[in-house]
Amino acid sequence: MFNTFAELKEYCGSNDIQLIDFKVVDMAGRWHHLTIPVERLTEKTITKGIGMDGSSYGFLTVDKSDMAFKPDISTAFVDPFAANPMISIMADIYTLGEDAGRFEGDPRYVAEKTEKYIAELGVSDTCLLGPEFEFYVLDHVSFRNDVNHIEVNIDSRQAAWNTGKKDEPNLGYQVGLHGGYHVDIPKDSSFDLRNEMILMLEKHGVPVKYHHSENGGPGQVEIEVAFGTLTTMADRSMLLKYIVKNLALKRGRTVTFMPKPFYGELGSGMHAHIQFFNEGKPVFSGDGYSGLSETALYAIGGILKHAGALCAFTNPSTNSYKRLVPGYEAPVSIGFATANRSSVIRIPGYADTPDSKRFEIRSMDATCNPYLAYSAVLMAAMDGINNKIDPVKGGFGPFDFNLYTLTPEEQKKIKSLPKSLEEAADALEQDYKFLLAGDVFPQGLILDQIRRIRKDAEKVSIVPHPLEFELYYDL
Repeated sequence: MFNTFAELKEYCGSNDIQLIDFKVVDMAGRWHHLTIPVERLTEKTITKGIGMDGSSYGFLTVDKSDMAFKPDISTAFVDPFAANPMISIMADIYTLGEDAGRFEGDPRYVAEKTEKYIAELGVSDTCLLGPEFEFYVLDHVSFRNDVNHIEVNIDSRQAAWNTGKKDEPNLGYQVGLHGGYHVDIPKDSSFDLRNEMILMLEKHGVPVKYHHSENGGPGQVEIEVAFGTLTTMADRSMLLKYIVKNLALKRGRTVTFMPKPFYGELGSGMHAHIQFFNEGKPVFSGDGYSGLSETALYAIGGILKHAGALCAFTNPSTNSYKRLVPGYEAPVSIGFATANRSSVIRIPGYADTPDSKRFEIRSMDATCNPYLAYSAVLMAAMDGINNKIDPVKGGFGPFDFNLYTLTPEEQKKIKSLPKSLEEAADALEQDYKFLLAGDVFPQGLILDQIRRIRKDAEKVSIVPHPLEFELYYDL
């Protein structure tokens, strides 16, 4: 929004801005924030930054946790959710002391380093990503995890289980299980809310291609955004989740990007389309399989070779692996194909011109830190290009058939994604050297990620599950 401090200061004065809010992303992909009165905003705030405890963000150790964040004023936006006029600004993390400088493990810095590394190799000067955000718009959620009480209750006004509701007026128009795909109003109960969301997103610099209701009957929807470069798209991903969640809350509803909030219903993914251009020319268009270039196929080969390790960044929650099971439109087979939604990599059949030629990774979900997940995927693609990893010779397809219908014996012949967060941690532990190329991912960050997701997995694994009482209570 601003190029100089003078522009920022002038705008604040002309528009009666009262507060400046700084947003910093942590390892898990959550924003933290700190707010100052606009009178305290000086050029030193921008150049010197504000001190922070890095260990509270999941960075470094407690004895080396003093850090600072410096605002990136180009990311500033007028925050639509503050009661008083306020500008929010995303910030970068810096180390202090003798080696003061950009913190190598700052997720935004990792994304910037990835873009620089790809450009230096000369493969592409413009790497574009186009994610599709699936999520549920709900009307109630409550959860409790006590020593003697484990409970989750979720409700959606359009859910099929409300067809027989009698304790208050019931106007019908509920949506059946798996019946929400492109369902129209009046059944599409979040239509007006989504319209408000995408108009707000457009106003705040997040171009939207379209939105629609998705397959999940109890309120699953999708917003697909236009293509953007890596760091820009990661910034937009954070802003999209911020706007979507806060606007829903403001309208008396709640949103979850959890990959699998409902048993027996469709999970929510974050498919991401990938395109490379160099000097304005499409890199992925060629005369190979499905109209792809050799470079595109090598990129696919790299992603599929490292697919297991990537899951530690692209699917970093225990809930991710409730979605990554056969039969619910979530890919588990490590392969590629044209127009095949059951494979990890899909080449859209409708992308049939050179400028539109691309592929899509379908396994990701929005519990990821977008800076780290997008960077990891592109680093795997570059490893494939650098080492000429042929996906066909690697046994990754093309699989031009429905992978969901394979028998168990047939499924064993095709490599699969990890079945749990522990397996994803194991995969990354055994395969992370491709992330170290160009000093993009610091080894410490990778080891921190492994420790963090193992801790989550252990925490969930020791909690008794309600279904266990059904299975074993009477034994």
